[in-house]
Amino acid sequence: MSRSSSLPPFDPADPLGIDDLLEPEDLAVRDTVRAWAADRVLPHIAEWYEKGELPGIRDLARELGALGALGMSLKGYGCAGAGAVQYGLACLELEAADSGIRSLVSVQGSLAMYAIHRFGSEEQKQRWLPRMAAGEVIGCFGLTEPDIGSDPAAMRTYAKRDGGDWVLNGRKMWITNGSVAGVAVVWAQTDDGIRGFAVPTDSAGFSAPEITHKWSLRASVTSELVMDDVRLPADAVLPEVTGLRGPLSCLSHARYGIVWGSMGAARSSFETAVAYATSREQFGRPIGGFQLTQAKLADMAVELHKGILLAHHLGRRMDAGRLRPEQISFGKLNNVREAIDICRTARTILGANGISLEYPVMRHATNLESVLTYEGTVEMHQLVLGKALTGLDAFR
Repeated sequence: MSRSSSLPPFDPADPLGIDDLLEPEDLAVRDTVRAWAADRVLPHIAEWYEKGELPGIRDLARELGALGALGMSLKGYGCAGAGAVQYGLACLELEAADSGIRSLVSVQGSLAMYAIHRFGSEEQKQRWLPRMAAGEVIGCFGLTEPDIGSDPAAMRTYAKRDGGDWVLNGRKMWITNGSVAGVAVVWAQTDDGIRGFAVPTDSAGFSAPEITHKWSLRASVTSELVMDDVRLPADAVLPEVTGLRGPLSCLSHARYGIVWGSMGAARSSFETAVAYATSREQFGRPIGGFQLTQAKLADMAVELHKGILLAHHLGRRMDAGRLRPEQISFGKLNNVREAIDICRTARTILGANGISLEYPVMRHATNLESVLTYEGTVEMHQLVLGKALTGLDAFR
């Protein structure tokens, strides 16, 4: 018997055999989230996107909580305590449905819940985390401001002590989940440095007007946070961190999810392009039989599965406690950039049909334009890597 006859067959859906690296528990998580997305999101997402709304977001949050997808990698307080690769696979499947759904989960778990879990008091953890893990309370994360994006140290939101209370004033912008949140983790300047606050959104002086007229992440709730003399008790402050280390560590955790999630959007677009190329006929045969189309598909497959392999490698490092922020920047920079290119190439294979919401390609492409920018722009991640490679700081 020849050696080649004992080889497993080539799997177009997994050309590198990456599934061989996954444990049965990993595959079970992936299959569960994929089935949920296929049932609850995919039949409706084109309509939600076209209308610019995410109806039933509270029901979706509860269902995601029941799946264990909220605060998935956190331990205790009703959280699943899953591994980093399992969380990444969930992000991939959610974003294969839509980036807005993955953003809902990322902001809930990797930003709001993570901040409370890592930096909050025991009382704050007990108050918020079990209900957030169940999807009964939605959280948001207030860092970006109307005129302050990549330079969070220059934020203008300010919290001042007044007797035993804090009084919070300021504005935050482009906040996912803002107008449906029950708690907002808000970062503010104080006399002692930047501090985080767990702000109940029913506090007097707090409002979260929704941002409309978006052409990206349309099936997602995006808001401004407005804080006018919001009075908070002393125990609203997250006690375990001062300075930018707090919000930046939260962003690193969320960026890791994007490394995986962006590959979900890319996979959906790639699979759509393959299906279209093998069924659409021009000049008497399927367009997938032409050399130029096959070249596009081959290049897309290479970048897609390289990106998934990179995400898997970073996940194993995170599980081992060895993942550095610079390595997360590496993953986010590469994978989002390549995902956008895959979507654009897929659109060329679909031709004019590529701009129709009958297919997911243009929806993914426009969503990824936001993913490219939020939680660290291309330029910021390039500078993070540039500094790590040269030892020279080019940020200022």
